Amino acid sequence: MQAVILAAGMGRRLGEYTKENTKCMVAVNGVRLIDRLLSQLAGQKLNRVIIVVGYKGKELMDYIGHRYDDAFSIEFAENPIYDKTNNIYSLAIVKDKLQEDDTLLIESDLIFSDRLFPMIVDNPYPNLALVAKYESWMDGTMVRIDQDNHIVNFVPKDAFSYADVDAYYKTVNIYKFSKDFLQSKYIPFLDAYTKAVGNNEYYENVLRIISLLNGHDMKALPIGNEKWYEIDDKQDLDIAEAIFAEEKDVLRKYYGRFGGFWRFPQMLDFCYLVNPYFPNQRLKDELRANFDTLLTEYPSGMKVNTLIASKCFGVSEPYIVPGNGAAELIKVLMQEMNGKVGFIRPTFEEYPNRYETEQHITFIPEDKNYRYTADELMDFFNDKGIKTLMLINPDNPSGNFIERKDVLRLASWCERKEVRLVVDESFVDFSEDFEHNSLLDDATLEAYPNMAVMKSISKSYGIPGIRLGILASADKELIQRIKKEVSIWNLNSFAEFFMQIYNKHEKDYKKACRKFVTERASFEKALQQIPFLHVMPTQANYFLCEVLPPYSANEIVIYMLKHHNILTRDCSKKTGLNPNKQYMRIAIRNHEDNNKLVKALKDFKK
Repeated sequence: MQAVILAAGMGRRLGEYTKENTKCMVAVNGVRLIDRLLSQLAGQKLNRVIIVVGYKGKELMDYIGHRYDDAFSIEFAENPIYDKTNNIYSLAIVKDKLQEDDTLLIESDLIFSDRLFPMIVDNPYPNLALVAKYESWMDGTMVRIDQDNHIVNFVPKDAFSYADVDAYYKTVNIYKFSKDFLQSKYIPFLDAYTKAVGNNEYYENVLRIISLLNGHDMKALPIGNEKWYEIDDKQDLDIAEAIFAEEKDVLRKYYGRFGGFWRFPQMLDFCYLVNPYFPNQRLKDELRANFDTLLTEYPSGMKVNTLIASKCFGVSEPYIVPGNGAAELIKVLMQEMNGKVGFIRPTFEEYPNRYETEQHITFIPEDKNYRYTADELMDFFNDKGIKTLMLINPDNPSGNFIERKDVLRLASWCERKEVRLVVDESFVDFSEDFEHNSLLDDATLEAYPNMAVMKSISKSYGIPGIRLGILASADKELIQRIKKEVSIWNLNSFAEFFMQIYNKHEKDYKKACRKFVTERASFEKALQQIPFLHVMPTQANYFLCEVLPPYSANEIVIYMLKHHNILTRDCSKKTGLNPNKQYMRIAIRNHEDNNKLVKALKDFKK
């Protein structure tokens, strides 16, 4: 068997990365694609490797040199008109050599698991294409397969239909062809096709014709959950570096993205914190039905969106300001602060990170579960001279919760001390008896004008993608100042429309929150059966867990990601947690996903 590698393309979409080199010379985590590929081929007992070069071909040939002579012989073929042709011409250049042996055909801009080559080489079927179930990041040629995995059609870009994606598989661009198939079918059709259509085409078009004439010549071999990525642009390179990161770097590569994990569709995200049971299907259908209008029309300005937020959340217009996520409002609010600010740690670091460190006054609970009460806060901050007190309730990551009546006692104390109380209740709708725990009503706000209430709508409403948050206070001057600091068009049309229609779906929201509370209790019991975790009580949609010796949070988190494609959060270095202990935070998803995580944790113990 031989291998043919197509490496003639210019890789324009990679910008500066391919200014001096062809695509396969780009490095992923310090290893060039061509080195990774040739090293993987070295274990396959090949007679030779043929590399078709074009753009920066001499640089590639000089780089490879004789470094792989111990594994196989390498021959080069040149596509002199690489800038005027596509890969069908690169393949046609070596058509005579293709007919001399069974062949692996590989495109050089791929990175993939070491298991893929043995998978295709060891399979007894002579003509195979590795394929992956369609995911949103995939581009290029798709295939349809029958129940016996025969490829019945190749679907080119111009025939792609989003209505059919459930039936599509993406070609991984690794093929195995028998010598007989190449001689009797593929090369004759290649000659006829290029003569009729030209050289600015793709070799898959020839396979498409063959599949339409006889659907049993080629089979697809689905790769399941094996990792692979095709690198066409800078974003692809960034994602590939996360997927194939070494253990020492893998968490930094993922955590440093701060979201966007939908680009890893098979990964279960137990880091980011959203309601698994809302929005309901009818609300999503209503958004979808209005998608074209929302995408192509301008949103309203601050005045209208304030009115809609007032209607949606039951707070008078002078008391409320909507934001492009809570993050926008947090930034502006913290700029309003003066003097010392009381923080409770461990906490959501967005607040303290937005304020001068020397002005922080920090309370750290002494309780091993990081529980604390309103009375403890009043005792601690009584003589600290703070001007503002930050309370996240339920707290993140501890899950500590102070009941509404006690928060209001704290608000009264703050008023007497002339301290502004800022309460972030982004997770309050996950608490038991959640319908009576919110502070977002006019009577409460008016009774405690020194209090401001922040709420990220992403969390409990399950809509982080549309970026929506609110800040409410009876301090109308504060609200007006914040409105002036944010953009008049700070919300997109999808966020505006969500607020417009939410009240029609409010019963389903409350039903989802009640369902969540039940699932949290079930998940807690399951996690408590894991012997190396101490699970702390919570009223939020996550558990803070102490990892017990001899294990570390880092090794568990890496194991979960590498072996089960589950992302969890190592919190061990978070300010306020005991530096001599290990901690991880686990979000709560739906019952099926939670069971997968528990099973993976049990597998780790084994």
